[in-house]
Amino acid sequence: MDASQKKLTEANLTVGYVAKRSGVKVSTLHFYETKFLIRSWRNSGNQRRYKPDVLRRVAVIKAAQAMGITLDEIKNTLATLPDNRTPTKQDWSALSKHWQAQLDERITHMQRLRDRVDGCIGCGCLSLKSCPIYNKDDHLGENKSGAVLLKSAPLSVKNKA
Repeated sequence: MDASQKKLTEANLTVGYVAKRSGVKVSTLHFYETKFLIRSWRNSGNQRRYKPDVLRRVAVIKAAQAMGITLDEIKNTLATLPDNRTPTKQDWSALSKHWQAQLDERITHMQRLRDRVDGCIGCGCLSLKSCPIYNKDDHLGENKSGAVLLKSAPLSVKNKA
């Protein structure tokens, strides 16, 4: 390892530098810390400092979010890494495979929704008798509220009056 690599490895990066370099706001970094997605420490002046590997960790978080993975799912998946380390290239391969099944389910759901969107908004309401997912007798209201069918799995709840 040459001197410049060693210097970067041992660097204590400021929150501003990490924010600029990673393309996220300082407040986002603080939020990630509260969710235990990244770690920092305080220097003698009580300022946050990061190791350079936080840049890769933030990149993984942002890539997963772009795929629609929730922060809780990201946190749980990152927690499977030994010593809560920053993902390596091999780790990323495993992490991304873990998320592929979830993405496939979401894609299938969105395709079904796209194919039915002209007849219904997926709200599970009681008002449209011609809706392909008509909520006869408000059976969805027993356990859920709101636009429950948009978030639920298959759009095959058709109940005819």
